[in-house]
Order: sequence, then C-alpha cells, then structure tokens
Amino acid sequence: MTLHPTLKDQLSGKDVAVAPGVFDALGAVLAEQAGFHAAYLSGASIAYTRFGRPDIGLVGMSEVAETLSVITERNSLRIVVDADTGFGNALNVMRTVRLFESAGAAGIQLEDQTLPKRCGHLAGKTLVSTGEMVGKIKAALDARRSETTLIIARTDGIAVEGFEAALERAERYAEAGADMLFVEAPQTEAQMRQIAERFGNRVPLMANMVEGGKTPQKNAGELAEIGFSLAIFPGGMVRAIAKTMQAYLSSLKAHGTNTPFTGQMLDFDGLNALLGTNDMLALGAGYDAKNFEDSND
Repeated sequence: MTLHPTLKDQLSGKDVAVAPGVFDALGAVLAEQAGFHAAYLSGASIAYTRFGRPDIGLVGMSEVAETLSVITERNSLRIVVDADTGFGNALNVMRTVRLFESAGAAGIQLEDQTLPKRCGHLAGKTLVSTGEMVGKIKAALDARRSETTLIIARTDGIAVEGFEAALERAERYAEAGADMLFVEAPQTEAQMRQIAERFGNRVPLMANMVEGGKTPQKNAGELAEIGFSLAIFPGGMVRAIAKTMQAYLSSLKAHGTNTPFTGQMLDFDGLNALLGTNDMLALGAGYDAKNFEDSND
C-alpha cells in the first residue's frame, strides 16, 4: 500500500489538504489512484447510497464503523470520519472514538447538534448546550489511544444561534483541546475570513464545500489563502455518480442495450484492472495446496 503523510502532517503545510467524500471502498480506491492522500467518510453519503435517504440522522455508529473498516482494509488513505454527534452522550462518544480509531480513522469529527442530527446545510437544526459539547470533546480526547488521531469539533451554531454565537462556541471547543475546528455553513466569504482570522493561527480549520449549499464555493488555493487547512467535498462523488446513473439508466431504457453508453463505462477488463483482479488471483495461487504438498503424501 502507498504510504501517505499523516493527517497532522498534511495539515501543517501551506497548501490545503483536499479530502473527497467517500462512502465505500471503491470510492476510496479511486480517490487514492487519483492522487489524494486523505478522504472524508461522509455520513450523509452513506445515507444517500446505502439507504437512499437524506442526511437526517438515520445512520448508526456500527454502520459507519463497518464502512470505515472495509475502506481502511483496502487502502491506506488517511480517513476523516463523520461521527455525527458521537451517537449519544459523552460515554457514547468514548465508545465511538475507540471503535473508529481501532478501525483506522485518522480524524474523528464530532458536532454539537442534538439527536437526531441533520445535514449542516438543512434548516431546522437544534443544538446541545456548549457545556455538553465541551464534555464530549474532553471525553473524545480521553478515549483516543494516540494523539495522531485528531478530534475535530464542529459547530452548527451559525444557522441556529447566529454567527457571533457560533464563534463563541468554537472558542470554547478550542479551549477544550479540539485538534481542529469546523465552523459549519458560513454564508459569506467575509464570515469565512473572520473564522480564519480568529482561529487560524491557533488550530487547523476545516471547510466544507457543498455544491448548492450555504457556503460560497472556493477552490483549494482560495481556501488556503483565506486560512483553512482541510477542505472536504463530502457529497461530490455521490452527486457525480447519481447524475451518471441517471444518464446510464435512461440510455438503457431507451435502447435496450448498453452499446450507446460504452464510451462512458469501463468494460469488463477495465474494471478488473482497476480492482487489481489479476494481482489478487496471483497472490491466492501462491497459497494453493499444491505448493505445500509433500511428494510422499
């Protein structure tokens, strides 16, 4: 497997670390082959693809852990995991952190919404108290086994309590020891710059680029100039795949064959090459019984 820089090292450079959103091992393989060093395991994208449902708190801890495990078994990308609210109180947070860290998480993101949570760019969210979230952050820090596993504190305060209140929440979360701050859904570039000016010299900052969401779309260079360290694109792959699937199914329905669409598909050999099928078969052949049978057997 490729040896990628640690997440902490990726955040220490002058460039923004870009993490595409993934929801299964195939997407992670494609991200690694495209040259990325990190990816974001999006709870929203798991809900979209596994359940065909919106991001409204329907995904459970064990479902995220299972998905994370199959991704980290397949490749060595540094995975930032969307842990939602920690799936309960501070004790639940501790269990979540231990489970996700054991499954290979490089970063674990916790948010200050109540249960059931919902997408940061949907209306109607509610928050736990600042004190409860501080307790969760401290529980997460105590539960992790290695300081290389980063605890990321997200606040959804802008939409619920206003921009200044969200900054005050983020201040408390930084004081609690969070390794990174994620102030969700700033609505203007000016707000993005205020976040960076207040916190950027003290703690790495995460930006969430949601196509059609509330935050202005910026590229990696622009985000670096503002003062962010990590940019996630959590739903981009799902949106791209969904549009491609619509086009594919429309073509199949219209023509009764895949022939008109073949230029936009991998063929059988192409998919097996991507997956490394021949390498796996060769590896398995090395363990065939015939290689270990005694001539006297």
